[in-house]
Amino acid sequence: MTLERIALISDVHGNLTALEAVLADIEARGITRIFNLGDYVGKGPRGREVTELCKTRCEVNILGNWDDFLPDPEREYDNEAMRWWKEQAGEENGRWLRSLPFSHDFLISGRRVRLFHASEETVHRRVRFDHDEGEFVGLFRNTDATGFDSPEPDIVGYADTHDPYYETDRGRRTVFNTGSVGNCMSDPTPVYVILDGVMDSDQEAPFGIQWVRVPYDTEAEIAYATSVEMPEVDAYAYELRTGFYRANLKHDEQPTYHRKG
Repeated sequence: MTLERIALISDVHGNLTALEAVLADIEARGITRIFNLGDYVGKGPRGREVTELCKTRCEVNILGNWDDFLPDPEREYDNEAMRWWKEQAGEENGRWLRSLPFSHDFLISGRRVRLFHASEETVHRRVRFDHDEGEFVGLFRNTDATGFDSPEPDIVGYADTHDPYYETDRGRRTVFNTGSVGNCMSDPTPVYVILDGVMDSDQEAPFGIQWVRVPYDTEAEIAYATSVEMPEVDAYAYELRTGFYRANLKHDEQPTYHRKG
C-alpha cells in the first residue's frame, strides 16, 4: 500500500505572489500532483500570469464562476475594474478558462471524491459553511453539470466561498472547502488542502485531509497592483490585509466577522 499526496488549490484571483508562495511550499513537501478548483482571474492584478502558471503546474484545472463570466465574449462591462481584469487576462486565456471542466471525480482509499468550484449544479450558486441540511445533501447529487455516469461521491471538495471548513454526517459523507490561495477571508493567510491516501483504489485504506497556511509578502502584492494602476486597488489591499470583504469599506465598518460584508 503506497500513500500519495495531492495538493488542492483554489481562488487565486490574480494574486501571483500568493500563488508562488503556495507552489513553493507544495514543492518543498515533495508533492507533485496539484488540482485547481477554479477562480484564476479577477480581483488581483495578474490573472494572465496566474492562468499560464496553473496551465503548466496543475494536473487538473476546474472552472470557477469568475472564469466563466469574466471572459465571456458576449458580456460587456460598464465597470472599469471588470474591463481591466478581462483585458489583462487576455482572450486566449479567457477561451481556455471557459472551456474547463465543471467537476473532477476520482477514488482515494476506497472513497469517491468529487471536486467542483461552488455547487453541484452551477458555478454561480454559493453554498456557505453555515448551510442547511438540504444544501449539504444536495452537494452529493449527480446533476446535469456533474454528469450521471459515475456513482454519487462519498466526499465533496469545493471552494468559492474562501472559507476553509470540514463537515461529516452519520452516513460518513464528507464535505470540505479548500479556502482561498489569493483572497482568503477571516485569516487572510493563503491556504490550500492536502489529500493523503491510496489513489485510484476502491479498497479502504488510511485517508487524510489537511489544511496548510502559507505566509507571503502581502505588501509586495499590493505594491505591484498599485504600480500597474489596477482599479479598486484600495479595496484589494483592504481584503488582503484584513481578510474582510471590500463591502465593509463602503459603510466605514470595523467588522469582527467576515460574513458581515
